[in-house]
Amino acid sequence: MKQMHITETVLRDAQQSLIATRMPFEDFEGILDEMDQAGYHSIECWGGATFDSCLRYLHEDPWERLRKIKSHMKNTKLQMLLRGQNLLGYHHYSDDTVRRFVRKSIENGMDIIRIFDALNDLRNIETAVDECLKAGGHAQGCICYTLSPIHNLEMFVSLGRQIEAMGCNSLCIKDMAGIMSPQECYDLVTALKQNIKIPVYVHTHATTGLGYMTYLKAAEAGADGIDCATSCMSGGTSQPATESMVYALQQMGYDCGVDSKTLHEINEFFVPVKDKFAASGMFDPYVLSTKTDALVYQIPGGMLSNLVAQLKAQNAIDRLDEVLAETPRVRADMGYPPLVTPLSQMVGVQATVNVLLGGRYKSIGKEIKSYIRGEYGKAPGEVNPELAKQVLGDEQPMTGRFADTLEPEFPAAREHLGTHARSEEDVLSYIAFPQQAEQFFERREQTFTASYSFKEVK
Repeated sequence: MKQMHITETVLRDAQQSLIATRMPFEDFEGILDEMDQAGYHSIECWGGATFDSCLRYLHEDPWERLRKIKSHMKNTKLQMLLRGQNLLGYHHYSDDTVRRFVRKSIENGMDIIRIFDALNDLRNIETAVDECLKAGGHAQGCICYTLSPIHNLEMFVSLGRQIEAMGCNSLCIKDMAGIMSPQECYDLVTALKQNIKIPVYVHTHATTGLGYMTYLKAAEAGADGIDCATSCMSGGTSQPATESMVYALQQMGYDCGVDSKTLHEINEFFVPVKDKFAASGMFDPYVLSTKTDALVYQIPGGMLSNLVAQLKAQNAIDRLDEVLAETPRVRADMGYPPLVTPLSQMVGVQATVNVLLGGRYKSIGKEIKSYIRGEYGKAPGEVNPELAKQVLGDEQPMTGRFADTLEPEFPAAREHLGTHARSEEDVLSYIAFPQQAEQFFERREQTFTASYSFKEVK
């Protein structure tokens, strides 16, 4: 019987896409043992926005959260999403930081690290992939799928070959906005399976209504695995439902390796969790509706839920349609970058600023300026010459790898924190999110009075 691996996303991408990553550990601790028995290929539970959210909103130590999850997983691999040289933050970090972060992620329980670069500039994932392999982890390289005048099947297959040559254990087609049609998916998976030997996984969202059909065509083309979310946390900007996909695939003769009764129990557990967020207003019904306009806007699920939250906070939710319409225009001006973190946030913020200020590029974010200077990598296409001139003047964007210009960050961060850092992980948290980490350490000091000493990290 044909095999199809199922990755469950409720602990990471599903909740990131639907409730802006606000689910605390205590909300799902009680179901972890059952999730370990379900038969999933892996559970995506870390990375993406979870690290930032733990420190900024949930007041949790993200490393301790990972260790706690791992303590329940005797049979199931844990999986995370890593933004290459950006790690889990929003700018590039030095190679020493990237290597330490990847190594510590694996030491704390991570098995599979899905690694991508928002621009598909593979120079920006080389260090993370290399360290993951050295540390004994499973490195899954990504192709960030997008549509534009410059992105095509030939380009994606070339990326697949490069990812395999880099030593990655598997490849993921990352369709963060749910815009990949069933036929496009079939053609791409088929082409990749003809050109590379490593397993091919497919990740999409249900945003546009295409996700279920896309997954079925992925299976027909020979994909090795798909990402799904337990049904009460599925649909809309999240992933297709785990139970529905498993049922359909079983009818087609696939063995997904999961136990349907346990899947039902897992979903029943999360129903009141979802209801709690719905009652609080955090779970906005808008993110569950099918948005065919996303085929134009190409906005990922997590980006859309955050845009809604940000506009609500500014009492400007009535301007959402204008922001959505401005988003593809900003993207075109920037040379058609795939809309995935951190580029999705950068483009979304700039589109919002353009709309709320009543004029285009009256104010340009520092991240956009860094992008145009080449600090995030090579833009897929040409940046709007007028915008480039506004930012660069007579200068030229850099063509080298930006991380090569960065000095090691860890020694200075460790010295700055002193005894506030109880571990190497604390130092890495500070490097990733300085303000949020220091606030977390202060709260921890106020809560716990245990004596400790900082262990020198060599």
